[in-house]
Amino acid sequence: MEDLQVLKGQEIAYFSMEIGLTNEIPTYAGGLGVLAGDTIRSSADLKLPLVAVTLISKKGYFRQEITDDGRQIECPQEWDPSKFMELLPVEVTVQIQNRNVKIKAWLYKVQSITGGVIPVLFLDTDVEENTPEDREITFFLYGGDERYRLKQEIVLGIGGVRILGALGLQIRKYHMNEGHSSLLTLELLHRPGMDIDKVRELCIFTTHTPVEAGHDRFSYDVVKELMEETADLEVLRRFGGQEKLNMTLFALNSSNYINGVAKKHRDISREMFPGYEIHAITNGIHSYTWTCESFRKIYDKYLPGWANEPNLLVRVDGIPDEDIWEAHREAKTVLIDYVNKATNIGMDYDTLTLGFARRVTGYKRPDLLFSDLEKLKKVNRKGKIQVIFAGKAHPKDESGKKLIEQIFGYIKKLKDEIKIAYLEDYDMNLAIKLVSGVDVWLNTPSRPMEASGTSGMKAAHNGVINFSVLDGWWIEGWIEGVTGWAIGTHPDEHASMEESHIRELDDLYNKLEYIIIPMFYQRRDEWIRMMENSMGKIAYYFNSHRMMHRYVTEAYL
Repeated sequence: MEDLQVLKGQEIAYFSMEIGLTNEIPTYAGGLGVLAGDTIRSSADLKLPLVAVTLISKKGYFRQEITDDGRQIECPQEWDPSKFMELLPVEVTVQIQNRNVKIKAWLYKVQSITGGVIPVLFLDTDVEENTPEDREITFFLYGGDERYRLKQEIVLGIGGVRILGALGLQIRKYHMNEGHSSLLTLELLHRPGMDIDKVRELCIFTTHTPVEAGHDRFSYDVVKELMEETADLEVLRRFGGQEKLNMTLFALNSSNYINGVAKKHRDISREMFPGYEIHAITNGIHSYTWTCESFRKIYDKYLPGWANEPNLLVRVDGIPDEDIWEAHREAKTVLIDYVNKATNIGMDYDTLTLGFARRVTGYKRPDLLFSDLEKLKKVNRKGKIQVIFAGKAHPKDESGKKLIEQIFGYIKKLKDEIKIAYLEDYDMNLAIKLVSGVDVWLNTPSRPMEASGTSGMKAAHNGVINFSVLDGWWIEGWIEGVTGWAIGTHPDEHASMEESHIRELDDLYNKLEYIIIPMFYQRRDEWIRMMENSMGKIAYYFNSHRMMHRYVTEAYL
């Protein structure tokens, strides 16, 4: 079979529960999946011998509709894999609840203009011989209860390794993108002559969250019910925790190379899991994918080869100011036209536009801007602002859904003074419009909950300026008044939670009123200089080509 040729010689297996490749393949929920997609795209550009493994998620994550009063409605997002990929002629089985569950794999090829191709295997249990219950295991991304999630992780980890074996691949390294796939190490332990030390030599683990809820834990009652292998239970307890099976802990104990996704996140991870050697490889984004059409054109003109050598963006000073401003105007026009068509709100092209778009959950604090409405109105009197929001709350995150409703409440309260839009169904296509079309990218997480964040890197590739709490990657990218502005204290400053909050609100409103608005409206040359710094001092470094060079030299070789 011709398609199988693309699998020959792939030596690094990259496992991720979610992967964001295109808008039409809705197998991602947010940052983790989009990062996985960018990892694969850069690997194709760089011709790395990598194969990716994920779940097919046939009913997607969900399509978001929002009512007039801000209530989120989740709609299924069914799609047909056969339109995009090829069903491979291999099948493996895993044991779940004493049943043989059959798994097939679909092959999708990510092709680069450099000639590199990365095969992505989508695992599917929707097989005729399986029970109706088992056919649904690969239907919903992050769906169902604890049992459903563990079944998915059995299919991904154990089933994924078996599929790679059935395809005859000689894998040299297994890279776990988060703990969801850590059962792959259990499968490796079953191989003849393997022990935990040999497994560690094969495995790399990237942890992505400092949030406790982000680390999967399963009760051993559920593990026993689904897996029922006494010897396996002993191994899981030994390396994954006595009380509950902690998938992050299991991955930590069975990997030789472990990394966080920013320097600060490495430090937090070391505090959470003392005794482990945890490195830092700061995330990056795929430069070409996340650069809008108007900026691609000027980069092509002045910095030929930038797409495969994004470090060339360091030479952005050679691009005339008027070309940079015109490229930004084009991107802003695309966004504002989209917003006005979607919401009929009547935003205009000349007003300072702030953007905030990410998963909606408590620690991201999308409502921080509305903490003091009188101050926000005062800011707006200094110079007009307009604000665009987008983001989905997890279907089970009631407080996240409530935040969307609250933002809609603020939109109504301020409607006579400030134009604010909330765009529904945030996805990859909407993201590129937002990160390129706003003037300022706003990010307000509670520290130290942001492991890395990548939306601000995407904004920087399009000359958009970051205004963010010093957390995650921004600690490394921030130079005050040069690459953007900080909100609140530096992580090294010792301040109480109350003091930190007061300082954040002071910075948020005062920097908008006294620095950002006057520069945008009165000192265009300074503004464009900061746009250039976004590109030349941030985008040149915070990209997935640099990230993959680090993985290759530090983890894969």
